[in-house]
Formats: sequence, C-alpha cells, structure tokens
Amino acid sequence: MPPKPTKGGSSIRPHLRPASPDEPLTHPESGTAAQAATSSDVGALKAELLSALREDFAATLKTEFQAIIGETLSSIKSELLSFKKELSSGLSAMQESFTGLKVTVAEMERSLSTCTDDIVSLQRNVEHLTKAVAKLEDKCDDLESRSRRQNIRIVGVPEDDPLSASTAAISRLLKEAFDLAEEPLLDRAHRTLAPKPKTGERPRPIVARLHYYTDCVKILSRARELQQIKVNNMTISVFPDYTAKTARARAAFADCRRQLRGIEGVRFGLLHPARLRITHDGVTRDFTSPEEAKTYIKTITK
Repeated sequence: MPPKPTKGGSSIRPHLRPASPDEPLTHPESGTAAQAATSSDVGALKAELLSALREDFAATLKTEFQAIIGETLSSIKSELLSFKKELSSGLSAMQESFTGLKVTVAEMERSLSTCTDDIVSLQRNVEHLTKAVAKLEDKCDDLESRSRRQNIRIVGVPEDDPLSASTAAISRLLKEAFDLAEEPLLDRAHRTLAPKPKTGERPRPIVARLHYYTDCVKILSRARELQQIKVNNMTISVFPDYTAKTARARAAFADCRRQLRGIEGVRFGLLHPARLRITHDGVTRDFTSPEEAKTYIKTITK
C-alpha cells in the first residue's frame, strides 16, 4: 500500500534498505570519474581503430599502387624493348645504306675526277683544234683569193643571149667598154652558180678569168675610174672577184666609207683583204674593225 500522507501534506519516505556488503557503495563524485574514464577509453579505442584503419588503407593503397606501377613499368619496359629492337634494326639499315652511299660517293668522286681530267684535256684539244681550224680557214681563204687574182666580176649583162657569157663575147665587151687596143685574152668565163632569174629580175654576174694579170689590173683600174660603164645599150659594172668571206668583211666598211666621203681633208681607201686606211692631218691609220673605224671617224668630225 502507498504510504499515508502526514499532517501538513507531506508523506513519510520509507527507510532504504542498507546495502549488502557485496555491493559497492556509490558516490556521486566517484560515478562522474568512472564516466570520464569510460569516455577516455572510448576515445583511445577510436584512435586505435582509426590508426588501424589508416594503416590498413595505406597498405591496401600501397599494394594496389605497386601493382599498377608494376604493370605500367612492365608495359613501358616491353615497349622500350620493342622500340630498342626497332631502333637497332633501323640503325642497322641506316648503317648499311650509309655504307652503300659511301661506296657510291667514292665511285662518283673517281668518275667525276676522271671526267674532269677528260674535260680539261678536251678543252685543250678544242682550243688547239680551234686555232688550227682558224689558221687553215685563213690559209684556204688566202689561197682562194690568190686563185682569183686574175678574175673580174661583171654585173649587168642581160641573159637574153645564151652566148652572152662566152669568152669571145666577154672579150669583145671588155674591149668596147674600156677602149682597149685589142681584145683581152680570157681563159674562161661563166655566170655565177645561182638559179637562173626569171624575166625582169636582175641577171646573174659573170666571172671571167683573164690570161694576163696586167690586163686584169688595167681593166679594174679603169673600172674604178668610170664606176658604171654604158656599152651596147646596157650599163655594166666591173669589180674584183673576192671570196665570200672577204666580200662580207669589205662590205662591213660601206657605212664608214659613206661617212668619210663627206669629210674634207680626209683620204681613205680599202686595202686587201679588208683593211680600211684613213689619212687625216698627215696621220695614217689602218682599221680592221668597222666599230673602231666609226669611233675614230666621230673623233675627227668633232
């Protein structure tokens, strides 16, 4: 039954049972200390657990990282080995190619050296042959010119008559044209080797060889004086019979001779084979080049 209330509204608390000798006596302060000790033990346990977890996690990470690094290093090592093999094979191929190139270059050097020597020798031979050919050309031209010394070239004789270029006809023509005492003796006469002209075109020149050189000199001298000769209703001109080379060289001075004709106090003449002689103020100069002659003419016309 519950305790009856006492007077004044207070109840009578029952007496507590004394503690048994086996039960420890608890004090408020001693309970608080126990709780604090328990809390410290829990914190230490937590710290130990965290430390153990950290160690386990670190060990796990270390193991996995080592495994990954090992696999990566193995793959890198295998790739490096394969690259080393490829590089070694490439270097071997390059060395072989380089050796072949060295051999090729050495052969080319020998060939080029031989070619250079041959070219130098050929150049010397070409220079020698060029000089020899020029000398022979001059000699041939001189011989040809000498063979034409007694020749004359007659321009302006029509080709109407087939016998107009015969020796008899040319001999009579020369006698009448230059008022000679007798007909000159001709060895031969013919027209130049060119296609026969059509009607109305300029007739081919006639080349005649006089038997005597004195007759040739006399006729050419009279021809230079008369320039154009009119005989038998035709106008003819007589010139020396030069070679093609000499004729071109002499024709190159035509402009110089034209300029000199208008200068007073100047004497000039074209010497054989192609040499222009100019005399001015008592000074005589010879020119074999038309350009040099024109330069000199400019100096005397100032």
